[in-house]
Amino acid sequence: MQKSVRLKSFELIAQDINSVDVSLLHALSTGVGWPHRLKDWEFLRRAGHGIVAVDGIGRVFGSAMWFPHGDDFATIGLVITSPRTQAEGNGRWLMQQVFEHCGDRKLALNSTIAAHKLYVSLGFTAEATVYQYQGEVAAALPALPSLDGELSELSPDKIEEIFALDTFAFGTNRDRLLTLLSEGASICVLRRNGATVGYSMCREFGRGHVVGPVVASNDRDAIHLAAVHLKDLAGQFARVDTREKGPFADFLQQSRLAISETVTTMSKGRPFLNREANEPAVYGLAGHALS
Repeated sequence: MQKSVRLKSFELIAQDINSVDVSLLHALSTGVGWPHRLKDWEFLRRAGHGIVAVDGIGRVFGSAMWFPHGDDFATIGLVITSPRTQAEGNGRWLMQQVFEHCGDRKLALNSTIAAHKLYVSLGFTAEATVYQYQGEVAAALPALPSLDGELSELSPDKIEEIFALDTFAFGTNRDRLLTLLSEGASICVLRRNGATVGYSMCREFGRGHVVGPVVASNDRDAIHLAAVHLKDLAGQFARVDTREKGPFADFLQQSRLAISETVTTMSKGRPFLNREANEPAVYGLAGHALS
């Protein structure tokens, strides 16, 4: 695989993402209007792998990351090209580097509108729309449906309680990611008749907090699992990424979170989404890169 590429006046070299100062990654994402903080980049580098496109004097012109889950699947994210190289093939070259590192793994990602054409040309298939809800949370949340079960906080040292549930909902094992997320998150679980039937996390990210992942078997459970965090964020900036259109989405809107952007979930190698009625499903994403 070509480890360097010439783009008009630039010759870029692929380097490991851990080889550059995190401030350069922060500048890259800020340059395209993404909200990632230095701490967010530091976490993502712990959670996955990546490359950067660097010129001869160390300037970073692009990035791409992949997050392996098990031996045969990975999600892709943080595919960023600087405005100066966006139309010169930098994104395609970065993705080719990712493909080489991921080998035969099946892949999934969440594509911006601008990148959609590129991913289609690389063999990705669109599956669903992700709605990014965000804003300052209402001082008082809307009335909640009746609760079926018991909500309680889960400490990070007991994170394994949600592993099997999450694997069923997500479609593959991401225990390592959940463990890393739990280090800086508040976690709530929903138990019914002694069984764990749902969970949610909330952590600092970007401009405020992100509520996700949220895993539940129905809208009612998902609403309660999101509300338990949002009620503590009244007046603060929060974000929830979801593929839902029904009561869960309505609840987010009534909590004064509005759709700010949409992205498209896409897969390569096999379908990614496996939603079944009344079965555990991902109502809130961990993040666009983490899915």
